[in-house]
Amino acid sequence: MSAVRLALGHDGAGDSAGEAADLAAFLGRLVRWDKAAVVRLRSAAGEPALGVFGHPPFGGVLAVRSTAVRGADALAAAVDATVSAGQLLEAVSAAAEGFELPPSVTGPAWAGLLPPQSGWQRVAEFDPGQVRKAAVEAVAEFRARTEALPEQERTRAALDALAEELWTRPYQGTTLRVVHAAHALGFLRGDGDDAVALLAAGPWTRLRTGYGSVAVRRESAAAGLSFSPA
Repeated sequence: MSAVRLALGHDGAGDSAGEAADLAAFLGRLVRWDKAAVVRLRSAAGEPALGVFGHPPFGGVLAVRSTAVRGADALAAAVDATVSAGQLLEAVSAAAEGFELPPSVTGPAWAGLLPPQSGWQRVAEFDPGQVRKAAVEAVAEFRARTEALPEQERTRAALDALAEELWTRPYQGTTLRVVHAAHALGFLRGDGDDAVALLAAGPWTRLRTGYGSVAVRRESAAAGLSFSPA
């Protein structure tokens, strides 16, 4: 099978560098957390957008980023592949006008259970500044309470219990786990003015911003979160 070649950006818009930089930043975070990270790529034939799905270490959440693709070759056929996030990062960073997708790999279980592409209902909208504030305050509380523990009590079990207490707190129809993940992924940027939306579809909920989404299944929402606040 011939390699799939993609070009980023909208036709005639001259925005390929920005699309590449945003995708590289997203992939870079996933690789920083897990050097063996993979991403699932999905698009329909003729659709000028590529869905990039990742699994950051935040208790069962999925990170979703939509990237604009252009050109006849990029749109000729559907894309559905699981690839190394690190290899994709290298390909995106090295190519100004287009790149070939890395070879497919055997995907982990999460890559076979993605959020639906349609059927989402808007549940609520939030001011992005307030959502960022909630994330920053939760991280600050985690750090303050960690530092308040005597040295001998700062065990992995104690920190995991503290993280679980914080990240399972409800927040406007979702949890601080989802808000924290969106913040850590760079989806709650200070320069973004677009409203943050909470969407629902079946067992899935999704916090959507102008830079990406964090999705979680209800049965996954109680899963543990790494104690790292970053």
